[in-house]
Amino acid sequence: MRLCSIASGSSGNCIYVGDEDTHLLVDTGISKKRIEEGLHNLGIKGDELTGILITHEHIDHIQGLGVFSRKYEIPVYATPGTIEGIRSMKSLGKIPEGLLHEVEVDRAFSLGDMKISPFAISHDARQPSGYRIDNDKKSVAVATDLGMYDEYTVEHLKGLSGVVLEANHDIHMLEVGPYPYVLKRRVMGDKGHLSNELSGRLLCDILHDGLQQVILGHLSKENNYAELAYETVKLEVSFGDNPYKGEDIPMMVAKRDQMSEIITL
Repeated sequence: MRLCSIASGSSGNCIYVGDEDTHLLVDTGISKKRIEEGLHNLGIKGDELTGILITHEHIDHIQGLGVFSRKYEIPVYATPGTIEGIRSMKSLGKIPEGLLHEVEVDRAFSLGDMKISPFAISHDARQPSGYRIDNDKKSVAVATDLGMYDEYTVEHLKGLSGVVLEANHDIHMLEVGPYPYVLKRRVMGDKGHLSNELSGRLLCDILHDGLQQVILGHLSKENNYAELAYETVKLEVSFGDNPYKGEDIPMMVAKRDQMSEIITL
């Protein structure tokens, strides 16, 4: 199984997960051109995609969906609430008839040789979800836009081979930064985004010897930077109640403006 961040951050998100037979995108929050460039670097054509999984209807997760879906007519999978949000987003234009497919959280379905398990996340969208993706050998998950996490979240992220995990903001940078008070409260709230510290604590709860790669994603442009997210999460692991040290974990930070390396699990 391969995992790659084509783009990740508060300004646009698009993650590739796939193997020889099945090619998936999680979110299309960047332009069609950038999605195509990312797929080209992966050796994949747009019409070779098996499906697109959408986590929620915020523009940084669906910006390119209208143009991309009209060109390639790839099936799109999302919760009923997210599909309702997509249909109400006038800037996307009309999505071709029959492309939008409803999925339910906690009810797995198959695409190609992949088992897709949507799970509920806490975010200020209509019906947001994360996705766990398994083939018969490996498993990955995309878990971003989490205002908070609990045992339910942890259960869905156990036993992974790779994970894209939100590390959105540094709490101090957010507190003293330029955001208006209402927006600061939203970001820090239970339906906002995970801080670097909380990301590290969640990682502590899902660590195991088979976790081969962690990609820290969805960093805020204004309230975080890559080195700070990386070091904070490593510290949380090192000082957490687990047998690991931060340097034991293969970890990288996804960039908003360029692809990550292609990770083979």
